[in-house]
Amino acid sequence: MTVQSISVRVLSKRIKAPGIAAYTLGAEGGQVLPDYAAGAHIDVKLPNGLIRQYSLCGDRADPATYEIGVLRDGAGRGGSAYLHDTVREGDLLEIGEPRNLFPLTPARHSVLLAGGIGITPLLAMARSLATSGSSFEFHYFVRSEDRAAYWDTLSRLAPDEALYLHVGERIPASFAVARVLGAPSPDTHLYTCGPNPFMDAVLDLARSAGWDAANLHSERFAAVTGGDDQPFELELAASGKVVQVSADQTAAEALALAGVRLPLSCEQGICGTCLTTVLAGVPDHRDSYLSEDERLANDCFTPCRSRARTPRLTINL
Repeated sequence: MTVQSISVRVLSKRIKAPGIAAYTLGAEGGQVLPDYAAGAHIDVKLPNGLIRQYSLCGDRADPATYEIGVLRDGAGRGGSAYLHDTVREGDLLEIGEPRNLFPLTPARHSVLLAGGIGITPLLAMARSLATSGSSFEFHYFVRSEDRAAYWDTLSRLAPDEALYLHVGERIPASFAVARVLGAPSPDTHLYTCGPNPFMDAVLDLARSAGWDAANLHSERFAAVTGGDDQPFELELAASGKVVQVSADQTAAEALALAGVRLPLSCEQGICGTCLTTVLAGVPDHRDSYLSEDERLANDCFTPCRSRARTPRLTINL
């Protein structure tokens, strides 16, 4: 998979909240950047070799710039720390063209629930909905008021009655589910983004309240964690070669050691870059990329994160 690379300069770097910085990126010479729809993200290719995905959250009124918001994640793998500690205004970065795995669906009403840095794709959605005059409400959950990044921007996009800032609350028990989710309606869609436990709680509560799965939309920034991992085998259909995957390595790592290089990007089961066809066996899906129907088909998996429920998977390599 070949991804078009774009050289951009960091035009500005601004602190939006403790641990959260906003980066405005512009193409050299002020050229127009590829257009995108709300919910899209870009790959950011860092000078240290890391590739990370960040949601686009800026104002498309300026087609020559992109904006991303980055949380410095101390438990991460170094991408956000590099951006926070090393990247400065004026630096050059390489990015990929926008991709959208989290699009808005036309609806009578949209409910947006953001937890922490999960505001970034939902902010783009709020911009789009406000511009089109569509009905929406925005619920933003933060640990403290000073962590409400982009709240000032949101306040300019929508009337007060459409915006709800929930400070220090944890979603499952601390306030009425009906107050946020309301009664399910075929013309209302819910979007959520944030830490995995937050989104799991939102989606579980919505399902319990009777929301249809087709009306629930989410995007994850971190991989879904698995249980007790077991070793398994990968059979490469083209050669018949069998690769052993130990309990403490990913399928992608095992393939790389065997001399099989896959296209990789996020290595978190989020972007779909490494998606590989499964010809036999049953995958143990650990990704956040495939839909429920695609998972049930069991005809592909993400080697960077997913494993096997059967002793062997035969894959189209």
